[in-house]
Amino acid sequence: MIGGRRPLQGRKIGDRRVRVDRPHSPYFRYTGAGMLTAKEAATAPRTGVALVWSKVRRSLFGRPLSNEDEVLERLPKKLALPIFSSDAISSAAYAPDEILIALFAGGMLALEYSVEVALAIALMLAVVSTSYRQVCRAYPSGGGAYAVAKENLGQIFGLIAAGALMIDYVMTVAVSTASAVAQAYSVWPALYDIRIEIGIASIALITIGNLRGLRESGNIFALPTYLFVGLALLTIGMGLARAMTGQLPIAPIPPQVPPPGTEVLSIFLLLRAFAGGSVALTGVEAIANGVPAFKPPESKNAANTMTLMAILLGVLFVGFMFLADTMGFRPAVIGGGPTAIAQLGTAVFGDGSPLFVALQVATALILFLAVNTSFNAFPRLAAILAGDGYMPRQFGFRGDRLAYSYGIVILAGVAGLLLVAFQGDTHLLIPLYSVGVFVCFTLSQVGMVRHWIVDHGSGWRWRAVVNAFGGLLTLVVLIVVVSVKFVGGAWLVVVLVPVLVGLMLFIHRQYATSTRELALRPDQVIAPLHRDERVVVPISGLSRAVVQAVNVGRSISSDVRAVLVVDDHAYAEQVRDEWARQIPGVSLVVVESPYRALTGPFLAYLDVLDQAWTPDKDAPITFVVIPEYVPRHWWERILYNQSTSQLRRALLGRPNTVITNVPYRGEEPAVFERRGRLDPHTPPDSSDD
Repeated sequence: MIGGRRPLQGRKIGDRRVRVDRPHSPYFRYTGAGMLTAKEAATAPRTGVALVWSKVRRSLFGRPLSNEDEVLERLPKKLALPIFSSDAISSAAYAPDEILIALFAGGMLALEYSVEVALAIALMLAVVSTSYRQVCRAYPSGGGAYAVAKENLGQIFGLIAAGALMIDYVMTVAVSTASAVAQAYSVWPALYDIRIEIGIASIALITIGNLRGLRESGNIFALPTYLFVGLALLTIGMGLARAMTGQLPIAPIPPQVPPPGTEVLSIFLLLRAFAGGSVALTGVEAIANGVPAFKPPESKNAANTMTLMAILLGVLFVGFMFLADTMGFRPAVIGGGPTAIAQLGTAVFGDGSPLFVALQVATALILFLAVNTSFNAFPRLAAILAGDGYMPRQFGFRGDRLAYSYGIVILAGVAGLLLVAFQGDTHLLIPLYSVGVFVCFTLSQVGMVRHWIVDHGSGWRWRAVVNAFGGLLTLVVLIVVVSVKFVGGAWLVVVLVPVLVGLMLFIHRQYATSTRELALRPDQVIAPLHRDERVVVPISGLSRAVVQAVNVGRSISSDVRAVLVVDDHAYAEQVRDEWARQIPGVSLVVVESPYRALTGPFLAYLDVLDQAWTPDKDAPITFVVIPEYVPRHWWERILYNQSTSQLRRALLGRPNTVITNVPYRGEEPAVFERRGRLDPHTPPDSSDD
């Protein structure tokens, strides 16, 4: 325990008491022998710049949360639905357009098959969501397709699923943002010219929202999601009522609509429409990846949220397509025309009516917020991969608000670049979309079949049958999607997945190698080390910083020497005289450098020292104690210690060498006067040394 007891004598006889000093109490909680738990005060900023930055962070992201606050950040179902399902639910706003665009190539007759295509996609949604309910219960620690494939199919298949998922999450952010802007300029066409700027700004805002933590983002995103669902159901309900009474008008032909195509109606055309509409299933797996974020019982709550999400998505998607078919919608989103949901809102509520504007605003908002699904799922998947050693460990670190900050920032950056590269056009981005998610659907369901066969849990036979049927169905869809979209851009995903898998294997091999190099044998007992030690202090002159470094070196070993590398013989003699007079007892070695190099001659001198030991003894440990001047202001740092940084980088990894930096910061300019060389008020160790 830090502190001590001090007996105190009272005023009266026998009045004694004990005062316990606990100097650690403002910063730590004593939790056991040799164990302290840091309080928030221990992480408080200690400089003016750090204090300002801390206030900025608090205003943007909120106060730091401790590990104990994690339970409070868990999500109830009413908040988990908008956070993890906004991507899937919002796809009902743009998936109908993809079906109509594909079928329109076959003329007006082909559009009559839009409802059948939508029903086929809804059937696939039912199978996939049922399968992922089982994933939620079988893998409560999260990970989704990655965890299932890794455990049941092997490491490589798990990494394929992870790579495909990460690509799909990035595409979700880009596609949903572009589609949201499309909904906005369907009402206000002037926004079309600034669509990229709007998209980048929305991604930045959602990034800040997610960096504030799960519960904060749930509170922010819940209202727009429920508003969209309510208005969309109202639109479908009023549309169906008017259709049953014969009052539903025929949709007018927008001015931007191209003429119908003349392609022959064929199985290939229907498959292309099916592949385009299958983007409605993206985001379904996000709940299975985020099971640990739910309140207990996590698996049950996640499975129930999965079912509710699938029902809402199916109703909205099929309802929109039925009304689009009944009213004879034509695709007109190419070149900034109105989307299918905008045409539907115009027909049901009237062009420019308050409900129509509210529907479009709610649609744009949920599409903007649909990226939140990826912002929650991508960082969690990256953190799981980092824990397994397949991603840099930084992705497993949580920030002040218990959010996986590295994953959030990387996702936002890559998605923003995609948005700029593809000019914010949804239809240019769609071909890269949905390939990855069907890879994951297939691998997760095949893995679940093997899981049930091995596990033999309750009802394992019918569960295995459901997963087997789902795996076969999604495999067929994957083949269709890749073949149909390959030329349009899906080839890029096919190439990127193996590249990501190779990168993750490389990272894992690097971590495994370093672990082996650093590991101790289980039977190894570390005895005290008895080896010669020496201290070498590189200097550029005589200063208080150098004196402090020399004193630190004296506390390490009695063998201390200073080394001055210089190209000016006269200055070297001046320093030698001052050194002998002011620091007696410490030898100074002057190394003249006619080629004006600093680092090379110093390293060569250390090599010469190492060659002096006898073969029958271990090489001595060389402590290189580097004096370092710390300026009083942050903006001064560029002027100092450049040679110090260069030397430190050169010494890293040198055998039998320990590098010790000794920073010096005085209240006044810390310099001894060097006559004819330095002004008394000039700080030492500048970059021109």
